[in-house]
Amino acid sequence: MNIFDMKSEAPVAPVASTDVLVVGAGIIGLAHAALAQQAGLSVTVIERDHRAVGASIRNFGHACITAQHGDLYDMAQVARRHWLDFAAKAGFWAIESGALVVAATETEFQLLREFSASRPEGQVLVLGAEEVSAKLGRENAAGIRGGAFLADDLRVDPRTTVGTLATWLNGQEGAAVHFNTTAQSFGDGTERKARIETSRGAFEADHVFICVGHDVDHLFPAIAAEHRIIRCALQMAAAHAPDSTTIIPAVLTATSMLRYDAFTHMPSAKELRAEVETNRPELLKIDANVMFTQRPNGTLLLGDSHSYDLTQDPFLDESTTGKLLQTAAQVLDVESFTITERWQGIYASSKVAPFLVREVTEAITLVSVTSGIGMTISFGLAEANLAARPAPRQTATTNL
Repeated sequence: MNIFDMKSEAPVAPVASTDVLVVGAGIIGLAHAALAQQAGLSVTVIERDHRAVGASIRNFGHACITAQHGDLYDMAQVARRHWLDFAAKAGFWAIESGALVVAATETEFQLLREFSASRPEGQVLVLGAEEVSAKLGRENAAGIRGGAFLADDLRVDPRTTVGTLATWLNGQEGAAVHFNTTAQSFGDGTERKARIETSRGAFEADHVFICVGHDVDHLFPAIAAEHRIIRCALQMAAAHAPDSTTIIPAVLTATSMLRYDAFTHMPSAKELRAEVETNRPELLKIDANVMFTQRPNGTLLLGDSHSYDLTQDPFLDESTTGKLLQTAAQVLDVESFTITERWQGIYASSKVAPFLVREVTEAITLVSVTSGIGMTISFGLAEANLAARPAPRQTATTNL
């Protein structure tokens, strides 16, 4: 598609009106827009960039359903259903790949056995070393104690998914996606509608969802400060798969077990952290989550580290990337990778809560996932927010 084919380049009416206006065309914004459109509402999405370049394309493409805990687990399961539904409708690549957690020590393996016992039968399958090795495409199981297969996890291609979803949505009846359109001010419009001034004119909507990720502080600094939102920067790399290896599931390691709540609630979690502190302190120093996925074109996505600040420097520390790649190479039993790309990801982070939903006015809701699970809970969070919005004055046909 030509880059100027989207409705973003078309002029808007002096005051364009819509049932739902979404600010931000990342996965959180598009999830709200897609579900609203399917519910029979007119939807407009505005996005300041010319195409998707943010957190939604810089990740592993892994919907980490199984490792969520409590309400986040329920939200992730709702999102899972919508991911598969919109993959079929919009035509983006998505597979029920599951995830493979590799255990290199007895402590790691014990935690995975505990996790399996805590979940319904068949959801978390404990695997022997040879089974894990086979899923990794390895010829031997040296250095592997065992592992677990997380059956409910999904994978999408992060480089193409949000663009494909935006293009599909833009072609649906009653929907428009305007790229290169910046929200400039928010206020009450006429007849209880919200009025948004943009770089392409004014919009009015029954309800507005502002989904701008880590840039909440650019628009609502007081709310960002109250929720203690900072920016989490991570280092990632892409590489050729060794010997044309095909790896279907997302692959997680011990450092992943230290990050996701479903693992950290297990009895062996404290023992595992102490073990990693003793044996691999350099990984804790960079707050590593050593994992990888494989894109449909065969490229491995490898990462990642985490650092936190209000504003992030753009410079990548090569020693940090080296630690991540070395650990991933050990999992795959290869000497090194042929790197094709390196990049920095940035997402919103907060110790207050994993996501922020704030009613700015009766007709404007601010939404930001303030943890690294935006892809995982996107559609589940959107469904909850749409259900909570005030009923529109005109009854819409519901197709959900």
